Amino acid sequence: MSPHPAAPNFFAGPYIDRRTEVREDEATLGAIRADPATRFVLCVGGLHLLLAGEAGDVARIAFLDKDHPLVRSAAEEELVLLGWFLDAWCILVDLPERSIALPEATALCELRPLAAILPAPESALLAYARGLSLWRARQRFCGVCGAPTHSMRAGHVLRCSDPRATHEFFPRIDPAIIVLVSDGDRALLGRQASWPPNRYSTIAGFVEPGESLEDAVAREVLEETGVEVDAVHYHSSQPWPFPASLMLGFRATAGARAEIRRGSELEDVQWFSRADLTAGRVLLPPPQAIARRLIGSWLEEG
Repeated sequence: MSPHPAAPNFFAGPYIDRRTEVREDEATLGAIRADPATRFVLCVGGLHLLLAGEAGDVARIAFLDKDHPLVRSAAEEELVLLGWFLDAWCILVDLPERSIALPEATALCELRPLAAILPAPESALLAYARGLSLWRARQRFCGVCGAPTHSMRAGHVLRCSDPRATHEFFPRIDPAIIVLVSDGDRALLGRQASWPPNRYSTIAGFVEPGESLEDAVAREVLEETGVEVDAVHYHSSQPWPFPASLMLGFRATAGARAEIRRGSELEDVQWFSRADLTAGRVLLPPPQAIARRLIGSWLEEG
């Protein structure tokens, strides 16, 4: 088993240089905001501004420049430095949900159904922006005393506005394990009732407090399928901002008790052979999902 995939998962990889040291340099931040080459990405209530073609199809980010009215009217608190993207600085204009005049031939769109259509670096950039925007919208007040929070460090920290407090809040990330369990010749896959007909995928679930990643793998597999696992090996990870997950991918080997005993979260769980999956007996996850990468790694071994 390869210790690390040859290529990054979708939404991951070196698509941006975050240059975190700049976030506390007010002089540099001011120069970046005033730079004519800086690109601005607009997010309104969790929706992204994208270019729309004549038929309404969307293919690219609608980048704005510093002189666009939507950028010029944004408050400093609504500007979040993302980093150096391709050949220029990139800033998120993070606006609350409201009615605005959109530039011609653009539309506000949800990322999830379009992620695979956009160029991969642009999808990753929007995933990064989406994660920050959703966290900022949900952390408008201090979780300790209820006072409003204000933006710091180029938008990457929210601090309680009570001068007597020192509470700082950082972007929320929810770790979740996702695992391909096999017994050598078969892979264990399940399906949720809300999925398209005949779709099956790997087992996944959130990590609980006081739990290691390996313990979470064993617990989730046992709870959802009744199968015990022995060896657990890390594969790769994928940011998944729907809304704030970090998917931690694993491969695991089924233990002595491999008989399925389905839990309450899944509609069905089955063992599948490689022939089952390559013959199209089931509908697999989309190519951009880490679940598909895990399944693919197991198929390649056969």
